[in-house]
Amino acid sequence: MIGLCRFSYPALGGFKRMHETPEEREAYLYAPERMELRFRHFECLTLPSIAAQQSPDFTFLIVIGESLPKTYRDRLHDLTAGVPQIKVVQFPPMKQRLAMQRAIKEELGEDTTHSIQFRLDDDDAVAVGFTRSLRWFVKHSATMRKNWRYMAIEYNRGYSVQLSDQGIMAEEVQSPFWACGLGVLFRPGDPLTVMNFAHHKLHLEMPTFLNPTPRMYLRAKHDDNDSADRYQTGPLHPLSAEERSLFQKQFNVDEDRVKAVFSPRPAPGG
Repeated sequence: MIGLCRFSYPALGGFKRMHETPEEREAYLYAPERMELRFRHFECLTLPSIAAQQSPDFTFLIVIGESLPKTYRDRLHDLTAGVPQIKVVQFPPMKQRLAMQRAIKEELGEDTTHSIQFRLDDDDAVAVGFTRSLRWFVKHSATMRKNWRYMAIEYNRGYSVQLSDQGIMAEEVQSPFWACGLGVLFRPGDPLTVMNFAHHKLHLEMPTFLNPTPRMYLRAKHDDNDSADRYQTGPLHPLSAEERSLFQKQFNVDEDRVKAVFSPRPAPGG
C-alpha cells in the first residue's frame, strides 16, 4: 500500500493558478506566508492522521521539489522523523502526473504484487481506520474483481474544516469522489498509478466500491485552496463536544493542538 502527498512540489502544470516559468511557480509556492499555512495544516491534520493508522503496513510518500529551501526541507524532515511509514522524496520540476507516477513506480520496485494506492493533499486528513478499511475491501472482493484491471474504493462522507487559533470550524459533508477518502487497487506491473487518473472521474474509468457510512476524511478549507472555485460547502460551525471527541478518536486530530499551532508566532528577537 502506497499513499502519495505533494508538498508544494513545483510541477509543470497541475495547478489552477498558472505561472509562466518554474521560477515563478517556486516563488509562489515557497512564499513564507503560504509555507507557514501549509505546514500548520500538515502538522494538525495530515501528519497525525497518517501517524495513527490502525493498519501500519504502508508507505506514505511526500514529494517535494529539489528547490525546496533547506529551512523548509529540514522542518519537514523533523516533523516526520517519528513516523516510519513516511518517506520524503524529491524531484526536479516536471509534469505533475509524470513526477507522481515516477515516485510511486520507484517505490513499487519490481512491482510483483497487487498494490493499493491513495493520494492525500498536505492539508487534509483521513480516518485512522482508512488503510485497514481499504485492505478489508480488497480482501473481500477477490472473487468479484478477478477479471478487473483495477478497482476504486471510495468513502464519500467526512467533514469540511477550517482551522484557526480559535479552533476548528466544521461541516459534515457527503462528496462526489474527492481526492481524500479513496484508493485504487492495481494489478502487478500496471504502468499507471492513482495519480494518472482524475479523481473525480474514477467511477467512469473502473469498477468502484462506494461506502457512504463512515466519516473517513477531513478536507481543509482556506484561502490557498487550489480548487476553491469548485470547493463550495455550506456554513461551518464550531465543534460540539461530541464532534471534538469524534475528531480525536476518528482522525487523531486535537482541537487544542490546532489552537496552539495556529496561534500568532512571536516575531524573531521579540
